[in-house]
Amino acid sequence: MKTLQIFDPAMCCSTGVCGPSVDQTLVKLAADVAFLKSKGVTVERFNLAHQPEAFTANPLVIAEMGAAAEHLPIFMVDGEIRAKGTYPHRNEMAAWFGLTAGVSELKMAALPCCSGEEGCC
Repeated sequence: MKTLQIFDPAMCCSTGVCGPSVDQTLVKLAADVAFLKSKGVTVERFNLAHQPEAFTANPLVIAEMGAAAEHLPIFMVDGEIRAKGTYPHRNEMAAWFGLTAGVSELKMAALPCCSGEEGCC
């Protein structure tokens, strides 16, 4: 299976899913990464604040990230840049690996507790 490398801008933690105001895009990305891993994709994620050596060791990333890192994040599959400056959707990333993303459905676990009568809830 191919390898996905994600070069993130500087964030407070490795995933960016931390702190008082979490960016929902990063929450979705964390779920998308978990999905890809569950399908056998190797995912390597690098944060500029915590692993700057991963950036400097990759000439393509250095050339593409911009002077102020304005083109981050960068997504690479087996050394080829597939996306930069934005977080791609799950279906786009899945297609890079010949996978179908599918649609996750939230199902009601049980019937509602309220019968609809006034004052029951």
